Amino acid sequence: MPDNVQGPDRSDRAVLRADCASCFGLCCVALTLTRSADFAIDKDAGEPCGNLQEDFRCGIHTELRTRRFPGCTVYDCFGAGQKVSRETFDGQDWRGAPRTARQMFQVFPVMRQLHELLWYLTEALSLEAARPLHGEIRRTLEETERLTRVPADAFSDLDVAGHRDTVAELLLRTSQLVRATAPRRKKRDRRGADLMGARLKDADLRGADLRGAYLIAADLTGADLRLADLIGADFRDADLSGADLTGSLFLTQAQLNAAKGDAATKLPPSLRRPAHWGR
Repeated sequence: MPDNVQGPDRSDRAVLRADCASCFGLCCVALTLTRSADFAIDKDAGEPCGNLQEDFRCGIHTELRTRRFPGCTVYDCFGAGQKVSRETFDGQDWRGAPRTARQMFQVFPVMRQLHELLWYLTEALSLEAARPLHGEIRRTLEETERLTRVPADAFSDLDVAGHRDTVAELLLRTSQLVRATAPRRKKRDRRGADLMGARLKDADLRGADLRGAYLIAADLTGADLRLADLIGADFRDADLSGADLTGSLFLTQAQLNAAKGDAATKLPPSLRRPAHWGR
């Protein structure tokens, strides 16, 4: 990889979004599914889902929620699927080249972790308030991108957990700098808080630390979440109707897909309004 690599285009995160048409259905094969409210079946890792077609597309894609596979609509690989399919394995699919299957399925979840880190680091580098950290963020982003391009047989030797810890510490410092610019003097620290079913309608949560908070089924209608750190927050069935998420930190498409919202929900430009949301 060239020494001057810049990582993903920081103005367009297209390479960090899933492109199922360029993937060999890896999430439908490599991952374990457990029969639950999210999945209608049990499936071992390495076993193709029965809904996966010969062209690697999902046979019930438009009916996933009604056919009791809502977990599939929430999952996001951050573009790892197409990276593994088209770059790591150079377009060789696991059906046409069965010898690649086991290794491909092992590489995919590792690549997914690295691509998620790229998503967060790319955002961190765009935050003006974090400018004092931009040099360190850029170097870490480039190192993460380098790790995504190692040969397939080198993935098993990567210390991804250690690298995640390094990135997590850097993102925390980034968050602290950015949230310090919020207009409120007292910044709520609700990191990891149990807010399941909490009534937070119209709440002013600007600059709040909601990292890893359990917001399952919380009422966040009309809430102001600008400059709030949302990394790892659990939004399953949370109601974000009319909420303002513009400028929120480290929000992902998967979090939005797990939540409820409507046409009045304000989103960061890098994210898309889920198809199942109300209008």
